[in-house]
Amino acid sequence: MSINIIDRYIFRELIKIFLITVGALTTVLYLDKFLFIAENIVNRGVSLWEVFLIIIYISPSYFSLTIPISVLVASVATFNQFSASNEWVAMKSCHLSFMQSMRPVLMFSFFTYIVAVIIMVYALPWGNFSYKQKTFEIIKNRADVNIKPNLLNYDFKNLIILAKIREKKLEFRDVLIADTSQPQSPKIITANKAIILPNIESLKIRLKLTGGTIHESGDKISEYQTINFETYELTLSLPNSIELEKDALIGHRELSINLLLKQIKDFEKKGLPTFAAKVELSKKFAIPFTCLLFGLLGAPLGIHSSRGGKSGSFATSIMVILLYYMGLIFAQNMGKSGQVEPYFAIWVPNIIIFCIIVYTSYKMQKDLPFNFINRIVDNANKTRKLLSTFYLKLLPHTGNNQMKLLKYEAGRQVNEKNTKK
Repeated sequence: MSINIIDRYIFRELIKIFLITVGALTTVLYLDKFLFIAENIVNRGVSLWEVFLIIIYISPSYFSLTIPISVLVASVATFNQFSASNEWVAMKSCHLSFMQSMRPVLMFSFFTYIVAVIIMVYALPWGNFSYKQKTFEIIKNRADVNIKPNLLNYDFKNLIILAKIREKKLEFRDVLIADTSQPQSPKIITANKAIILPNIESLKIRLKLTGGTIHESGDKISEYQTINFETYELTLSLPNSIELEKDALIGHRELSINLLLKQIKDFEKKGLPTFAAKVELSKKFAIPFTCLLFGLLGAPLGIHSSRGGKSGSFATSIMVILLYYMGLIFAQNMGKSGQVEPYFAIWVPNIIIFCIIVYTSYKMQKDLPFNFINRIVDNANKTRKLLSTFYLKLLPHTGNNQMKLLKYEAGRQVNEKNTKK
């Protein structure tokens, strides 16, 4: 299949708008993390290199969302521009059919599909898990630094720690701990030795005590008791680190395809539900596939939204994106609850979009009007008119300031009685 000048022109316009949209949307998503990163720099001494790594690690999760959306925006905006500037009419006059004009769109959509698959299958699990590990290191390093010998330490939630001797970086001697995690029965713990145990697999930090005594009091003095122990463990929790600890939890999004398949088999052997893991496995292929669908859907929508200009193409893209992700979230919840087959649930929105693509492509190829879509637009205009009339009735009427509504007929032509030349 040879690539002619028109194909290269369409492909170049698609790539240009796609890159701009990806950059803009990803930057907006980064803004959500900037405050969190700034807090870590100020309060936890996170270096600029660690900030750079955090940005790299969270990028795949953002790209998995912005790439499909950008494909739709690029396709709609490009063909909206062609139609508004009569370039689409010029292409048709050169005997270029709609299906022929879809060749560069298909190439562009397939290219973004491959990129999205790589991100979802490889980059996303790696990025999420690396982000969890980096978050864990931030918590662990602060725990290592802040415990100093012969100084009361208040940095841990509900714990006051006093260590007399620090033998190694993670080992202490002659430790006294006040535990107020249960206000009704506070504890005083003494131990000969304490060791900080960071667990990289569970992403938890524990304090292991050996050779000590627990002094515990109740509501009454008579309820005082002591317990001798050989080993005793406490979980260290830093104040103001709730978001960090939540971020450090391992979920299905951090698992690769092989690990998800292994987890599904293990859960099935133990009789545990596997709905969530199956849904996440299906998402790794269903979400990238939307790049192909959005690219093919955006072209006819962009041509038929040309009368609204650039704002019309933007509104069309927003409407499709909202409807799709609302359907995706609903299907995902249905799959995780087991009400729908988990592997099939995620593909339901894609199947609906595919049916719409077949309908719009057939109409565009035969150069037929979108009667069904036009009826939806007309009904939307009627609804808008009724709501506007109702809103105007609620406003106080003045003799000098009255508004008239523009009336649109079924063919979306403005009624001349309500317009001024």
